[in-house]
Amino acid sequence: MSSPTTQRWGSDVIVDLIKAHDFPYAAINPGSSFRGLHDSLVNYGGNVPEMLLCPHEEIAVQIAHGYAKASGKPMLAIVHDVVGLLHSTMAVYYAYIDRAPVFLIGATGPLDEAERRPMIDWIHTANVQGQAVRSYTKWDYQPASIDGIVDSFARAYGIMMTEPTGPVYLCYDAGLQEKPLSAQPALTAIGGQRVPTRVAADAQALAAAADLLVAAENPVLLAEYSGARPGNFAAHVELAETLAAGFVDVGSRLNFPSRHPLNMSLIDGAFSGADVIAGLDVRDWERLTSKLDRTTRLTTSLVPEDCRWIDIGFGDLEISAWSMDYQRFRRADLRILGDTAQAVPALAALCRQRIAANPAIQRRIAARFERLSATHATARRRWTTQVREHWDDMPISLPRLASELWAVIENEDWVLTSNTLRDWTRRLWDFDAPYRHPGKSLGTATQIGISLGVALAHRGTDRLVVAIEPDGDLMFDPGALWVAAKSKIPMLIVMFNNRAYYNDWEHQLLMARLRATPESRAHIGMDLFGPEPDFAMLARSMGCVGIGPIEKPDELADALSKAIAEVKAGKPVVVDVVTAKR
Repeated sequence: MSSPTTQRWGSDVIVDLIKAHDFPYAAINPGSSFRGLHDSLVNYGGNVPEMLLCPHEEIAVQIAHGYAKASGKPMLAIVHDVVGLLHSTMAVYYAYIDRAPVFLIGATGPLDEAERRPMIDWIHTANVQGQAVRSYTKWDYQPASIDGIVDSFARAYGIMMTEPTGPVYLCYDAGLQEKPLSAQPALTAIGGQRVPTRVAADAQALAAAADLLVAAENPVLLAEYSGARPGNFAAHVELAETLAAGFVDVGSRLNFPSRHPLNMSLIDGAFSGADVIAGLDVRDWERLTSKLDRTTRLTTSLVPEDCRWIDIGFGDLEISAWSMDYQRFRRADLRILGDTAQAVPALAALCRQRIAANPAIQRRIAARFERLSATHATARRRWTTQVREHWDDMPISLPRLASELWAVIENEDWVLTSNTLRDWTRRLWDFDAPYRHPGKSLGTATQIGISLGVALAHRGTDRLVVAIEPDGDLMFDPGALWVAAKSKIPMLIVMFNNRAYYNDWEHQLLMARLRATPESRAHIGMDLFGPEPDFAMLARSMGCVGIGPIEKPDELADALSKAIAEVKAGKPVVVDVVTAKR
């Protein structure tokens, strides 16, 4: 401890709890409501955990979000009373729907009216401050005493880390933080097991699932969040190979090696002829198993009507009464509640037992493996050919950018943070380890902060962290670049700069075609030109290395190589690449 005084304060207890739970970092945007906690962290706590100063609360929460996705461990995000919490809400919501365990700490002006400063403590104090995020956090609490701080902290940690994981919010009264401590409270609540044991799937239901999968002519495995559990990346391979089942990765976490011959992700016809589909902790089951008409919003199933469905995971445990992130209801033949960390290896063992006793099934599985391997190989050859079709285009095509990036990182120990260049990285790169990619990008104004968190999780290793950053996303939070420079987070940020909010531009084009209005006017309110942001100059102004803008495709390789050398020297680097719209 580095405190120059023997006097203890209420906020010191919070620091004791933070240290006892091994939080490595705290991302903050400053606020007077937690000035007591801030002083305790710096002086009583000796600036451990390390504080990362952020110019916006959204960035602070997104860093914690990305760190959790990449490491499987939580960190703190600390935000100022009502206004800071309201600033952070969109990032909290995305952490909730992405199952990211974020420990969010807030504060409020003194609840004792006699202690409130005129005006400011009144407008920054809410009756129930946690209500602002209650609909999209797993739990929130505002302790009324020092003893309540201890119990609620331990409870919040356990709730946050119990599957399905998600953010929690604790709000601390400024008066309670700044109150002199008369006695050290017992920290007994933090002893013992912090997180409950895993939820085991019903054994009889798993046996029934094994019977269905082994008997199937064309089984398909569909996985979304299952890959977040340690060991499941390999367990998915074991189950798929045992059955010779096609594997489709939804992409919210990395679930399966991209070049494995059974990987049917992004391949047309992956569900054609499927007679059994097993969802492994899947919420977004409909998007990949349906064809969407984006103009009419109508969907057509790609799955045969008589296909049997098995659902294994936590879907029924995370349904919110407020958010509709639970998706359309899927009527499954078997709905099995349980943690796939246990269920997938157990299911693979049950399938092996059944297959070993039946030579006919063994022959059918061997033939299916050969057929699916050929399908996978054909798709990969097609993607390689498609890369060359627009190789010399200006602006630079997305397949070429993905290909040039792969050429300079394939011999590195690399990590891709979020964006996948409309899935061209998933087609061309070799995602051969679970840490290569923590999951697909979410909404605009989330990606740069999450990417920082992913890079922070790998800081101090020899891994090369690559963030493909859309221009529209960075325009929301350009100050995130300063955080990378200030906190010395080395990473390669390659701009996916199509000079547009093109996702919405595409929607306006659909409306123009439907309504026979001019397509030439679809860009209004969507374009990012006239003037064009110079992201390399922006990066330099924030203390990062800035290269570009790169507009000629032949300049890409050299620019990327120079950038990687700077990253290896410990710097965050932005390479501004002007790309095609799609």
